[in-house]
Amino acid sequence: MRPEDRLPPGPATGRRRLMVNDDGALLKQVDRVLGERAEAGLDGLVGDLQCIVVNTEPGLLQDAAREFLQFTGHDLVSAAESMDRQHCLLRCPGSADVLLTARMGDTSLFPSCQTPRCMHLPHARLETFIFATPDLARYVAIQKQRKVTFMTAEIIETDTYRYIQTTPSVLTGNAVGLIEWKSGTRSYGRPGDRPLAWDLAKPNTGYQRHIRQLDHAATRVRAEDRDPAILEFMALTNYTFSFAIHVPKLNSITNVARLPDATFAMVFTSGEHPYIGDDESGPTERFVHYYGPRVHHLAFHTEQIEETFAGLKRDGMDFLVDLVGSPQEGLRQTFSQMSPTTLLVNEYIHRYGDFD
Repeated sequence: MRPEDRLPPGPATGRRRLMVNDDGALLKQVDRVLGERAEAGLDGLVGDLQCIVVNTEPGLLQDAAREFLQFTGHDLVSAAESMDRQHCLLRCPGSADVLLTARMGDTSLFPSCQTPRCMHLPHARLETFIFATPDLARYVAIQKQRKVTFMTAEIIETDTYRYIQTTPSVLTGNAVGLIEWKSGTRSYGRPGDRPLAWDLAKPNTGYQRHIRQLDHAATRVRAEDRDPAILEFMALTNYTFSFAIHVPKLNSITNVARLPDATFAMVFTSGEHPYIGDDESGPTERFVHYYGPRVHHLAFHTEQIEETFAGLKRDGMDFLVDLVGSPQEGLRQTFSQMSPTTLLVNEYIHRYGDFD
């Protein structure tokens, strides 16, 4: 097989990459990217996840905030507006932050969803993963030499941080943000923001204290884009491919990327083979066919998962499946129905012992 047959479609050839999804072939490319990353001087420049940015439609921001307050361990920290957006920050100890946004008059570079399944919420999606960096100027200089494109020509600077983010990936629909904190205050506000007087209280359910940090996020990509999506993310961060789980009967591959000592893992799911039809292609390829490549679910580490599951159901959360797994299997988990405001699914997960 020629190397060009493994590549995504490009303007020069218009060819689609030949379907392989061979872990051996991927691992060779992983070694190449790791070597290039080290040679460029990027090692040690990207740390753990700091924040996810989830966008919803104007008018739905408070509803989205209520969902997070009701169904996760995150608390509301602040809410504000500017000329072009409203946003609110939610935080849970030991977890990445959640920044919910709603833009006024969308001119975003992020792909909008135009299929019948989601055209009523065309701009609702997880947009950006923001990672810490100790030296943003150095990171940007290196990546610009490597032809990485950013959404702003220059680094954005405020009293508390320096920030930049990549343009959205055509493979995942996600952007990668890099933030260098200038002080111990983790605030994502911008000059000119005006506080919003929201009266949103976190319900006192009891079980919410068992819902802890954001464990991982799962981005669903097309089968033919599985390898390029993983390699692209590795080239932008210090994460590396860890392992893949193949489930042929569901036409599914779960691929995990990790950073040593980080609390957050990035997961990419794809099909073993591309979408053919609803009956033949399995849930992952069906999802991408109808919603486009995007983050499918957020997974929250959950203690007392049986009690928490029962409480969530009692308080109105609908689930795709009942609790599955057991202590003997090392894992217990469940998945909610898709959010009506963000199109995201919540996974609640508990690992037993040293189960990875």
